[in-house]
Amino acid sequence: MPRYAFTFALAASAVAISANAQATYTYTSGTPLASKAFSYPDGIPYQADPDNGVRGTQSGYNLCNSTTEGQSSMCQTAFINSIDDFCLWAPPSGPDTIGDTEHEEVAWCTKPGRGTRVIPEGALQGVQFMKTPDYLQVVGFIDQTKINIPSDDGGGELDPHGADFRGNPLGGLVYTTGFPASKGDNKTFIQVIEWHNFMGGNQFCFKICDPAGAHAADYCQHIYDRIGCMYNAPNNAQNGTFTSCEGDNQDFPGVYTQDGQVMTYTQPPESLGAIQTMPYTARVPASSNCATYSSAQLFAAATSTAASGSAAATAKGSSTASGSGAQASQTNTSSAGSLAVSGVAAVVAAVFAAAALA
Repeated sequence: MPRYAFTFALAASAVAISANAQATYTYTSGTPLASKAFSYPDGIPYQADPDNGVRGTQSGYNLCNSTTEGQSSMCQTAFINSIDDFCLWAPPSGPDTIGDTEHEEVAWCTKPGRGTRVIPEGALQGVQFMKTPDYLQVVGFIDQTKINIPSDDGGGELDPHGADFRGNPLGGLVYTTGFPASKGDNKTFIQVIEWHNFMGGNQFCFKICDPAGAHAADYCQHIYDRIGCMYNAPNNAQNGTFTSCEGDNQDFPGVYTQDGQVMTYTQPPESLGAIQTMPYTARVPASSNCATYSSAQLFAAATSTAASGSAAATAKGSSTASGSGAQASQTNTSSAGSLAVSGVAAVVAAVFAAAALA
């Protein structure tokens, strides 16, 4: 859908976003993707979206197993469980931009065993996994050329809505064992109704919101597709570092406090042109009980046919990152580009192009 270029220059303290006109679709039949419920694994249909609408039919399938597993899999069922067990949405072939393929993205995962593709060795270059009271969030840095995205693509947002309510990708389903309803059982999967995944600019963020919570749709908003990860999933991710933490909830995307007053940001329509400034800086929530890992510990499955087990932490602590920490978040998400980058120098003149998917 829409595309934009997001520039975050510390010296200028400005955000510049340009976007093409957003495509408009009319929902005519069927049930919205976010209203569909399927138990995993026994209740998964071959395709969650059997419709044939303006955007055509679902390109892949949701019923995935050992017969579909591999780097040509068209599986569109993803999982977010832990720092060493998560998936990202990316093109089935390429190199191709997120904006051109939002409807057909497939699941690329950190380990085999569920019928998906496996993220290749060396692609993930830094990851922060966060468990909060209302959501799980994984953000990081990636060589996106290894998952069919051109190196210069700023990317876009994937979510279960879209202008026609069929989701991006069409029929894309997400599950987890990380919410309290699973009761610690890694075989009890909960369907995630509200989620958003920003891909692009060699960065990503993927947040899934607990359906048992009162504000799942608020934490996993899908209306701020032009302002990226920095505002939708504020974080302290660092390139070259792999950490798993507990954390506080963020503010709802688009909600901020100014002079003691709670404000709600209204994203301007693309017809008004580029977003030149933002009225606020998103608060990065505090984190604690962080464990640090090596890439080899976490992602051995990228070169193995067997799923890896839980990784052991090389360092454990009770480090706390304040919401106003010294790290600057780059936003390249409406694509994914809204990841936190460590250090001031890394932020200056960082430019991200992004595709906005409704």
